[in-house]
Amino acid sequence: MRTAYGVETVRAAERELMARLPEGTLMRRAAAGLAAACADLVGRVYGSRIVLLVGSGDNGGDALYAGARLARRGAGVTAVLLASPDRTHPGGLAALRRAGGTTADPGGAREPIGRADLVVDGIVGIGGKGGLRPDAAALVDLVRETRAPVVAVDLPSGVEADTGEVRGAAVRADLTVTFGTHKPGLLVDPAKEYAGSVRLVDIGLALPGEGVLEALQHADVAALLPAPGAESDKYRRGVVGIAAGSARYPGAAVLAVAGALRGGAGAVRYAGPAGDAVIARFPETLVSSGSPERAGRVQAWVVGPGAGDDADAVAAVLKADVPVLVDADGLRLADRAVVRARSAPTLLTPHAGEAAALLGTAREEVEGARLASVRELAERYGATVLLKGSTTLVASPGGGAVRVNPTGTPWLATAGSGDVLSGLTGSLLASGLGARDAASVGAYLHGLAGRFASDGAPAGAHDVADAVPEAWRDVMD
Repeated sequence: MRTAYGVETVRAAERELMARLPEGTLMRRAAAGLAAACADLVGRVYGSRIVLLVGSGDNGGDALYAGARLARRGAGVTAVLLASPDRTHPGGLAALRRAGGTTADPGGAREPIGRADLVVDGIVGIGGKGGLRPDAAALVDLVRETRAPVVAVDLPSGVEADTGEVRGAAVRADLTVTFGTHKPGLLVDPAKEYAGSVRLVDIGLALPGEGVLEALQHADVAALLPAPGAESDKYRRGVVGIAAGSARYPGAAVLAVAGALRGGAGAVRYAGPAGDAVIARFPETLVSSGSPERAGRVQAWVVGPGAGDDADAVAAVLKADVPVLVDADGLRLADRAVVRARSAPTLLTPHAGEAAALLGTAREEVEGARLASVRELAERYGATVLLKGSTTLVASPGGGAVRVNPTGTPWLATAGSGDVLSGLTGSLLASGLGARDAASVGAYLHGLAGRFASDGAPAGAHDVADAVPEAWRDVMD
């Protein structure tokens, strides 16, 4: 599992480690990893031209020490100092000069930046807030005019480490070399978009077990996936109920059932007005045209996709004493007080627009502060929330680490894809996974299936559903 920690936790771990090491050791460890990453990216170090953008903090020191290493290998290194030399890291600056590196002030930066083979962003560290100052932003504009790749030190300057928010001008890196642990801003959009590829350098930090964010990997998902035993039957494997679709949107029901049939439960019950469309496509579905209350016993419900204004179905499902996933129209129709009063788990799966409506804010605010938004929704509703989007996040009520989904593709932004995810995740709920695990595993498989289905080209939601078994097998290999 990949884990990200907040700024204060990282700083505390750094202080504890520095107290046990000779002065400067930790920075030199970081600089060694940074220099190695820069060398890999630039290819031939000897004769290359490297520009360091150096702020007054420790990130600037990391960049300077790394620049000194590269200069000793024959690179021409110029450090553009955003602060005066007496306010720049003294040890790093002295090391660069001893290695033959040169310095420039921002007024003289155009020429070295214009001919650089590589630019290293050491402007601001993990404590930066509110975007870059104008002098730094001007340098970044110069960098954008070139084709030189950019390596960010720890995280791109101008993005916020703890939140993933970008509130002003910021560096867009091709590679971010981060130290000790991932920071939340490297895993959550919009900041994630600025980070490029991320390379983690181990510098020996001792960190607590639970971070702020965690991202499942194949092995984690494989350990959670339900597997039938020798004595299993369709009912022991779990039955998921789907209350979805309408006369206007029968396809939502078909796609939700498609996802559910591939999610590990032993049977799928459908209750709603789209039964003919469902049974025509999936004859194995147990179809009922009446209320969800009359559909038969289930271990979990999915309600809302394509439901239109069917508030009765949503209310009926929320009364059931089993886990319930609420999506799409169901989010609008679900009474918050009823959701909060439920004793069984509830999972809400909004996209940014739906989350904005539930929070009473603008979609842009949700997209710009995804981490804060998913946490707030979970607390308001007393429910687990899966916030879909460029970064899909899963938050539980009561706090704890938020899970970030590492799979997916922009081609998943297609009509009906969310219905498949709802059915898939609901099936995982019915098979016995808790809401947090079901949401995380469902998003992971759905994202992986989207990659397989598209393979770099457009794909429909039905293609994604059909690719779920391939994703499942890939995880289990």
